[in-house]
Amino acid sequence: MVLKTFGWSFAVTALGLVAAVFYGGWAAFGVVAILSVLEISLSFDNAVVNAGILKKMNAFWQKIFLTIGILIAVFGMRLVFPVVIVAISASLGPIEAVDLALTDKDRYQELVTDAHPSIAAFGGMFLLMIFLDFIFEDRDIKWLGWLERPLAKLGKVDMLSVCIALIVLLVSAITFGAHAHQHGGTHADKAETVLLSGIAGLITYLVVGGLSGFFEDKLEEEEEREHEAEEKAEREGKPKSAVKLAGKAAFFMFLYLEVLDASFSFDGVIGAFAITNDIVLMALGLGIGAMYVRSLTVYLVREGTLDDYVYLEHGAHYAIGALAIVLLVTIQYEINEFITGMIGVVLIGASFWSSVRRNRALAAAGGGDQEKTEVSSGV
Repeated sequence: MVLKTFGWSFAVTALGLVAAVFYGGWAAFGVVAILSVLEISLSFDNAVVNAGILKKMNAFWQKIFLTIGILIAVFGMRLVFPVVIVAISASLGPIEAVDLALTDKDRYQELVTDAHPSIAAFGGMFLLMIFLDFIFEDRDIKWLGWLERPLAKLGKVDMLSVCIALIVLLVSAITFGAHAHQHGGTHADKAETVLLSGIAGLITYLVVGGLSGFFEDKLEEEEEREHEAEEKAEREGKPKSAVKLAGKAAFFMFLYLEVLDASFSFDGVIGAFAITNDIVLMALGLGIGAMYVRSLTVYLVREGTLDDYVYLEHGAHYAIGALAIVLLVTIQYEINEFITGMIGVVLIGASFWSSVRRNRALAAAGGGDQEKTEVSSGV
């Protein structure tokens, strides 16, 4: 099972590391290996959230996610995206941007770093909306009950997530502009860019997430209409098949997944510049990491891990919230990538341990009162 799920990742790892040796010797091999580990550690929460969405999709769209989706993730976000940033920020053509990335690596890194505030604002707002919508939703299973119950009550206020996100963005933009002006920085004029980029991230979330939700609701209506037919089939001894997302619903869910992956990859791409400014090594290392994230997503879906360890999804969303804040803070302050990665690992590790405790308590109680178990097993 492990070999089947992670086989392509192992193959890509081997090819990527060999390519690195041919490209730049053993030093390049080490850089690519470090970048791969960096990407995996930063993106574990991505895999958990992806799995929660992917398990709703049918087999065809799961394959699309693993084929076309991985091409977008590896080549689009880890190779093309950094070049596009440079092309836009420096007003260069795509060919000139590629040439700059290959021939003047220091200038290339400088341009990407200069564009970081707008990238961080876009990704930070997108991820913040995912986190806010999660914590304001009333769920049957609660991990941190003392926190999630009052937040679920607050979530009944219309558009609360959007209001909070906009307030956070406004504070970030004003603080960034004031800080840059105070220190005589060159980014004082970019407060407006941060604001616009953040609004673009918010709009992207609302449009893609809204369309996904709309078509998912349509699918649920179809499921209700088919419910009687399914019950009849079950009474007649025919197998009852679970209806999964297909057609337009799955297409927009796929788009949502890709935008989500893009937002998660921002910190990895920017963080990679702390290790190397070579676009080829960056693409190899981050691409290998992206493959493992995809394989881990599939593994979680096929093994039903999210059903067995019910707090994992909570931990991943808290990690998303932490990453969103980290991205917004990095608009003006540097934060070590190790800290970013460890926040996610700690939160997901804690949620996993809470899930294990919950399962043991349920087994000991013989499936007793779930609410008591949730409270007692919460961190």
